[in-house]
Amino acid sequence: MLIIKHFKPSSLKRRMAYDYQLNIKSLLDSAVSRNPNTEVVYKDERYTLSQFRERVARLAQGLHDVGVRQGDVVAVIDWDTMRYMELYFAVPMMGATLHTVNVRYPPEVVLYTMKHADDSYVIVRDEFLPLIEKFKDAFSFVKGWIVYSDDGKARTSLEAHQYSDLLSGPKYDFPELPEETRATMFYTSGTTGMPKGVWFTHRQLVLHAQSVALAGRSDPLALTQRDVYMILVPMFHVHAWGMPYVAVTVGSKYVLPGKYEVPRILELIKREGVTYSAMVPTILYMILNHPGVKEYAQYLKGMRITIGGMALPRGLAAKAKEMGITTVGGYGLSETCPVLTIGVYNAELKDADEETKFRCSISAGTPVPLVELRVVDENMNDVPHDGKTVGEVVVRAPWLTKEYYKDPERTERLWRGGWLHTGDLATMDQYGYVTIVDRESDSIKSGGEFIPTLLLESAISECPGVGEVAVVGVPDQKWGQRPVAFVVKSGEVNERVIRDHLARLVEQGRIQKWWMPDRFVFVDSMPKTSTHKVDKKELRKMIQ
Repeated sequence: MLIIKHFKPSSLKRRMAYDYQLNIKSLLDSAVSRNPNTEVVYKDERYTLSQFRERVARLAQGLHDVGVRQGDVVAVIDWDTMRYMELYFAVPMMGATLHTVNVRYPPEVVLYTMKHADDSYVIVRDEFLPLIEKFKDAFSFVKGWIVYSDDGKARTSLEAHQYSDLLSGPKYDFPELPEETRATMFYTSGTTGMPKGVWFTHRQLVLHAQSVALAGRSDPLALTQRDVYMILVPMFHVHAWGMPYVAVTVGSKYVLPGKYEVPRILELIKREGVTYSAMVPTILYMILNHPGVKEYAQYLKGMRITIGGMALPRGLAAKAKEMGITTVGGYGLSETCPVLTIGVYNAELKDADEETKFRCSISAGTPVPLVELRVVDENMNDVPHDGKTVGEVVVRAPWLTKEYYKDPERTERLWRGGWLHTGDLATMDQYGYVTIVDRESDSIKSGGEFIPTLLLESAISECPGVGEVAVVGVPDQKWGQRPVAFVVKSGEVNERVIRDHLARLVEQGRIQKWWMPDRFVFVDSMPKTSTHKVDKKELRKMIQ
């Protein structure tokens, strides 16, 4: 009989082993020791990682001098700048919580999120000062303001400290924070009501960064420290998909684009030799359809781009491929830090043909390490992995939000049966690749059967002359709901051409005949949410 004895530490008095904590300080210090000369770039500012670490320490001391303490919530209102990158590290490393404020929310919603988050200190770019000054009486809960400008010191009527002054003093001695210390928080928009707050610990952010960095090493991304990152996901939105921490972990040069403008983005790709980016499909569409894009074709060729936030339309991926750009799908939520899956190749695809690899790479992908993901029916049974049967995505991972801040009722609905319920409908194929077919809130149920709007949008996007496309459901007396397609043209196209295109896909078995939209509405542009996603609520209003 085998007896297993549990090891017990010696009772002799001795120095205890070091209790290593997974915190952001450890992540940054480890990166500096491995890649001290890796660059962080914004406009004409260029710092090595060692210099960046020193600036972070001086900034933290400056924040401490103006009153910031462990446990305080520090809000940031800015675009993607060097200041924001420094605050991503300085604030949580000193034990405070970084609140990344969505600058595209209406003023009323910005104020709500800042009050709800219990913000104590607010750091503001000069561009946003007029808004703050207009409503300054409503910000009585704020203890202190810090302002800055790319051109030097910011002018304001607020009693405020200048960001540049905060870096003039000594370096802060960062504490060894417990890994379960809260590090960040932000707000996620829902279909109804005010945004919901989610927060994440140091441990969650470190594990997320390590896992995404590991997944990104697989083909066709194959990311290494030789790559140059320029992430086109706002830093106020879901940790910019975690990429500030991922890039530091990998050791890649990191380029900050400021406010997103396509000409500037293209010029930065050329100037800095950008090889990797991440963005929503809308940004990729804007880049590929910019009038001057051909002048930058040689610099775009060979780039690898992760697409998330919305499903990657096959037509858009094909257009990128024609320019030599590799696109890879990804999936996650605000509640999940966010990355859950990436469309890199797994071992199951080693003998697959190129079409299968392309299809899998532009899907949502497979779970990154440490993510347990299922697609389940209404009774929590796994659906068949046939690429056809639709179920809800439920997940477990070390970096999922534990709650909606101050909202136990919604938290209970989010976490049912020990799984985080995403509200996303998906299929899983025989290789383990997930394809998101709809949000439950956006799904169309026609004659008792679901029409997967994201798959239908992708099919329409393949038609020549179609730029952006979005499908929404409208009430129908006979069928319950029927689809209506909104289309932005990128060339000569009309309803008959699109219908003929879809009819061919029906013959090929790609889509069902009854998915054919009842109407096509041609528009000059799509309404967008604060994070550049197509706003389907606004589209529905247009046809009511």
